[in-house]
Amino acid sequence: MKIAGLSLLLVALCVPAAWAGKAHVLFVEATQESGDVWTFSVTVKHDDKGPNHWVDWWRVRTPEGRELGRQVLLHSHEDEQPFTRDERIRIPPNLRSVVVEAHDKVHGLGGATVTVDLTKPAGQGYTVTRRP
Repeated sequence: MKIAGLSLLLVALCVPAAWAGKAHVLFVEATQESGDVWTFSVTVKHDDKGPNHWVDWWRVRTPEGRELGRQVLLHSHEDEQPFTRDERIRIPPNLRSVVVEAHDKVHGLGGATVTVDLTKPAGQGYTVTRRP
């Protein structure tokens, strides 16, 4: 019984370390520019650590996982946290929602994502502006 309790304690202490360092999407501004062209301004937080551990891209995908576009980041943002970058992405007119996620060079995907409902002006972690 003591061994089981000790194992549970060790797991509880190690879980935060396992999640530390992933790239998290904090906020998304989606602006429809014209037709199917949208600009996504994405705010990401990550504990960048020099040239080998930093956010190297974020992407917009369908809820089913099909990538619609990505913003490739060319350098660490160690001294700029959180940071926001924009990208123009084509979104099929019949798509109602998208998922925005960030990737880092060590952990890959797996941090906090934001699901954007393109039919609503705002929601948890996002705003949407539609152009006529």
